[in-house]
Amino acid sequence: MQQTTNTILMIRPINFRKNEQTAVNNYFQEDLALKNAEINAKAQEEFDAYVFKLKSYGVNVVVVSDTDKFDTPDSVFPNNWISFHENGTVGIYPMFAENRRSERREDILETLEKEGFVIENIVDYTSAEEADIFLEATGSIILDRVNRKAYCALSARADEELFIEFCEDFEYTPVVFIANQTVEGKREAIYHTNVMMCVAETFVVICLDTIDDKQERKNVLKNLKEDGKQIIEITEEQMHSFAGNMLQVKGENNELFLVMSKAAHDSLTQSQVAKINNHCKIISSSLETIETCGGGSARCMMAEVFLPKA
Repeated sequence: MQQTTNTILMIRPINFRKNEQTAVNNYFQEDLALKNAEINAKAQEEFDAYVFKLKSYGVNVVVVSDTDKFDTPDSVFPNNWISFHENGTVGIYPMFAENRRSERREDILETLEKEGFVIENIVDYTSAEEADIFLEATGSIILDRVNRKAYCALSARADEELFIEFCEDFEYTPVVFIANQTVEGKREAIYHTNVMMCVAETFVVICLDTIDDKQERKNVLKNLKEDGKQIIEITEEQMHSFAGNMLQVKGENNELFLVMSKAAHDSLTQSQVAKINNHCKIISSSLETIETCGGGSARCMMAEVFLPKA
């Protein structure tokens, strides 16, 4: 079992803008005083520079362009509808926003097969949408693939029963908790687990302050510590700069990197950077437009491909 992969699937946006359907519970999204066409052009520039940077470090990036067949402003975040696993299984997930459901495309699987990846089996949870039950893939679920643990912060986009079902299907031990952020003086559920925690091979970056329940916080820490992870804590303020939205990947010669946005990198203290650098180097890229309008960052843009090769 591997925790990190060298291959990432990324979707190049063609109609990127602030998605009004996701803004109802994604408190990271903000308005930009730009026309949608300008926002999309800027997002494409950020996307292309990000892909170029990843490739320059030897990360294998499979880029598929979004289509204009549907209105899919959030297509740049594929990690919310699909997950890929070492045994050749693909998970397809139910999404909260109706206009995000059109992001699920069979031709993307065909593209990966053309790249030599083997798909043995598809586990499709999307029928849960009919009952308004959602679980947004590796946005909602943080996988410790080696220790077979799955971490999930419950929210309108992460249903507990469906998460448990996922854990049974994919043979993970569930670690469930609630993570909150302060919105206009009130504690509100964070929409995706992957904005407050990132599990890497030997460490974890986590905003423990978001787990208000002391028992739940203790349980999360216990699980991470018993698996030997060094805990690198971030503040809620840093989380709002997307410092929790990171992903460890493999580059050339299997060298490990922690990928994050420039905003996330800039928010870290010297001590936090030093702790990360003890484990791996940092790759960061400016994603300002995508973060502001999309309310997601570097991690959300990468769907990790763990499928076996033919």
